[in-house]
Amino acid sequence: VAIKNVTINEPFFQGHFPGEPIMPGVLIVEAMAQTWGILLMSSSEMDLSKNSNIRFLGIDNCRFRRAVVPGDQLRFELEAIAVKRGIWKFGGKAYVGDEVAAEAELMATMSM
Repeated sequence: VAIKNVTINEPFFQGHFPGEPIMPGVLIVEAMAQTWGILLMSSSEMDLSKNSNIRFLGIDNCRFRRAVVPGDQLRFELEAIAVKRGIWKFGGKAYVGDEVAAEAELMATMSM
């Protein structure tokens, strides 16, 4: 679980969209992937060196359910779905309050 407070000071709001600021969906999905990366890198079960890299491989079943605007607080919740041949598949949802703002299945791998 991770939290992102969305503020009007974010540089992407300058052009997305003038007069109606909405957080770009690609940044919401990126934040989901980064949340998973933080979890993976901080897991006590993983023996990772400082030279380890997590590589984002893909997105499936991505849906955006509501606009995210300045003043919203995004809560990211992710869970592992499967690990096969070094590829992690994980599911994530981004909430604003109790409402799902976005959801996706993401894939990543690690290189050492």
